[in-house]
Parts: sequence; C-alpha cells; structure tokens
Amino acid sequence: MDGMKSFRWPVALLALVFTAAFAQTPVRPPITGVSHITVYTSHPSESEHFYVHDVGLKKGPDPVNPAGVRYYVNPTQFVEVLPLPADAGNARFDSIGYKTTNAEALRRYLAANHYTVPAHVEEGSDGSRWFDVKDPEGNKVEFNQASLHPISMAGADPIGAHIIHVGMRVHSKTAEDTFYRALLGFRPYWYGGMHPGKTDWVSQQVPDGHDWLEYMLEAGNGPISQREYGVLDHFSIGIVNMEKAVTKLDSEGRLDNQHTPMQIGKDGKWQYNLFDPDGTRVELMEFTPVEKPCCSPFTAPNPSPAEH
Repeated sequence: MDGMKSFRWPVALLALVFTAAFAQTPVRPPITGVSHITVYTSHPSESEHFYVHDVGLKKGPDPVNPAGVRYYVNPTQFVEVLPLPADAGNARFDSIGYKTTNAEALRRYLAANHYTVPAHVEEGSDGSRWFDVKDPEGNKVEFNQASLHPISMAGADPIGAHIIHVGMRVHSKTAEDTFYRALLGFRPYWYGGMHPGKTDWVSQQVPDGHDWLEYMLEAGNGPISQREYGVLDHFSIGIVNMEKAVTKLDSEGRLDNQHTPMQIGKDGKWQYNLFDPDGTRVELMEFTPVEKPCCSPFTAPNPSPAEH
C-alpha cells in the first residue's frame, strides 16, 4: 500500500500543476462581428449629408472621441467619421473595429500570446469598453465591447441594416494571417481575382459570426491616389434585393453622389458602389450569390439579414 501511495502522489501533484497552468492561460472571448470602420473627412457637412440622407444612417455623438461623429447602420454597427489629420496624405482610412463580448479578456488573451497591447481597456461615455492594437502591417484594429444602452435608430432609414464586411489594403497575406487567422481564429470564406491565376481578394470571417474581413491585396508599396485608397479601404452593407434597394435610392433622390452601376461581382453576388465625399467606398452587396463564384467556393455560411 505504501508503494502504491508513493507512486500516486507525484502523479496527483503533476495533475494539479497542469490544472493550475491551464487555468492561468487566458481563453479568447468571442469575436462576433464587425463593429465599425473609422474614416476621415475633409468635408464634414457633405459627409453628414451622404451618410444620413443618401445611405440613411442615424447620426449620433462619438462616445470615444469628441471630435468625431458616428453614423449608425444599426445599434451596434456604425461608421465613425473623424476630421482629416494634417499628415493623412491621400488616405482616408483610420481603423476597423470588431465586436467582442469581453474587451478586457481579449486584451489579456493577446498579452498572454506575447502581442503588444495597451495597459488597460478604455471606457466610452456610453459605457462601451474598447482597446486597439496594430496588426502586422501597422493597421489600427479596435476591439469593442458594446454599451448596455444601445442607441435608438428612430428616424433613420438605412438602405441596409447590417455591415457584412470591411476591406483594407494589404501587402502580405502571410504576415496578416499570423494575426487574424493564427492568433484570433478568423476562418476562410472566399478568395478571388480579376484575372485567372491571380488572387486580389481574400476574405475571412470573424471566429464567432459571419461578418468578414477582406484583404485587398496590393503588390507594391508605392504611393497611391486618394481614389485608389477609397476603393481598397471600404465597408459593405448587406442588401436583400439589390434592384429594390437601388430603385428606392433613385426614387427618393438619394443618388446625388458618385456611384457605379449594379453588377455581379466575381463572388457571384449583386453589388452596387457608392462613394462618400472623400472617396471612401460603400459597397452594397446582396447576402447570397445568384451565380457560381469564380476562383473559390464559399467555405463558410453567408451572413443573414437578422445578424447584427
């Protein structure tokens, strides 16, 4: 019996050590969707007309930056518009935000995996909690835990009620994947290109939802125009029926902006592009394809109108 006890006791101690070590390793909390995109404007009044009148969003104060304005697509997704900094150059893109159920737990998870994070989360005047980091290419990424008191959408008439994806200029898929896929758990969704054999767009969904991030792949690192930045750094609003949506915009005088004709994209989905006064692209896109996509099948479910 003594021999059996002396054999079992170290094993029990070892189990306790492993249990304690596991308990101390932070688990990534859910990342459930796109929270927002933040862009700059040099024309605040024109931007307000575009986002409120043309796109139909709800204007609200910015609880994290008094200089900014938020335009809500729904109570938890929005476009944040900030004054154009003097050093912005041709870029009008500031950052992309994702929704998480626990900002502090996500901050600790990233820190435990040796990623540079701020010392603490911030709290907005609305009670939301957030922090931001830089991805491997230096893009600012924000993680946002929504307020328990969401804004009312009364009076708004958004052409669509769900931001289904955001896109940004990317040079190295391999570098960005170390953060978005390996560390955060984003999942492949679709990829494609304008020409056979070349990949221009790589889409991956958030780990706990169906919204996605689209890498807009760029081969060079040289300067690009404001127009090119606006095409690459963009966001997309989901549409159930594109023909009805565009007819509504037209009949209500909401197309006094730069826009392109309806078309079916390489992913087989109807799309329609509007551009804000500084050239940021707002891509209206149907939730599901109407024809077979090029290049790659979809490898995850599409978002739905009820998700936001």
